[in-house]
Amino acid sequence: MSTKSQPITVVVVDDHPFFRDGVTRGLSNSGYIRVVGEAGNGREGLDLIARERPDVALVDYQMPELDGMAVVHAVTRDGLPTRVLLLSAVTDSAVVYRALEEGASGYLSKEASRGEIVDAVLKAAKGIPVVPPELAAGLVDQIRLRAQSAGPVLSERETQVLRGFARGLSIPQLAAELFLGQSTVKTHTQRLYEKLGVSDRAAAVAEAMRRGLLD
Repeated sequence: MSTKSQPITVVVVDDHPFFRDGVTRGLSNSGYIRVVGEAGNGREGLDLIARERPDVALVDYQMPELDGMAVVHAVTRDGLPTRVLLLSAVTDSAVVYRALEEGASGYLSKEASRGEIVDAVLKAAKGIPVVPPELAAGLVDQIRLRAQSAGPVLSERETQVLRGFARGLSIPQLAAELFLGQSTVKTHTQRLYEKLGVSDRAAAVAEAMRRGLLD
């Protein structure tokens, strides 16, 4: 990683030469950043990142060969030290969420100014996640949607109790099968009911099937 006496090293990966040249010049003119390479497609970009191991890679989301998301995935998979910032005209919150989930250090609109891009690179180099304010609100909504669709997290015992109910077992039968006391099974059952928002075994099984917990 760069120090105060060393500029932050960056590679720029974009299949549009005009845009790539503009970003490169903007970064180089900042005085804090040294562009160590450019590439016009994702595969060349990944090879460049692996070879140069820059502090930050500024990568277009939509490119031939490998897209930006595939580059992020490969950098994460291979344990490369480079932090990847995605640049895109696509600002859909689901795409931004997936990019960060895959390991991107940030996501910027291609409409960002050169100053905003320079600032994003400086933050990414320090390990600070980068999401512009105009994308942040949509990202929060996406996180809420994912949390709602994920459903409750059941413990191993609660899952065993649920599956037993689905097979038609009673609490005494479950207690015998799991080698647990009936009071213990009742405790797991109550917690299961609370998580599913139900009050009996049949409703628990029906709700679990609706949520895909018994697939």
